[in-house]
Amino acid sequence: MAHELTTSYLRDSLGLFQYYKKLAERGMEQVSDEQLFAVLDGEMNSIAVIIKHLAGNMRSRWTDFLISDGEKPDRKRDSEFENPPKTRAALMKLWEEGWGYVFAALEPLSDADLKRTVQIRGEPHSVMQAINRQIAHYAYHCGQIVFLAKHLQATRWKSLSVPRGKSEEFNQKVSTREISQR
Repeated sequence: MAHELTTSYLRDSLGLFQYYKKLAERGMEQVSDEQLFAVLDGEMNSIAVIIKHLAGNMRSRWTDFLISDGEKPDRKRDSEFENPPKTRAALMKLWEEGWGYVFAALEPLSDADLKRTVQIRGEPHSVMQAINRQIAHYAYHCGQIVFLAKHLQATRWKSLSVPRGKSEEFNQKVSTREISQR
């Protein structure tokens, strides 16, 4: 995303959510369909399982965001870690649906909404706290997706940020505004 100087918390939050979404997508683009389901060991989640979990969390947290508890009674969190969709197309549909909930809830908010209180598992959070909580959660899981994709691609991996040995070149391009660091 291009750098944009902003003092709007909501605008910056939306930008961060968009950034992490795109980062994970760029990682997923590099893996084969089979690798979406690969696990490194019995305690690890596959990319597919992470997608299913994120989508479940996003639906629960962002549906009726300002008026209902962010942990919906019909959410079955433990099932999010089992039996993900079987195809890339189905996974990406779930991925897009999940992010759709995020953006549909956040885009209409105003600065005045930041001071409102929402509930997550019965505990009060300011809207800002709830947003921060989800930014951290989604960044964590998007990082897992990128880590798994990078591991699975090994030497075929194409860097998503500054490639090794290219820091000076990157910094020069940023300083001349040829590229943005965001």
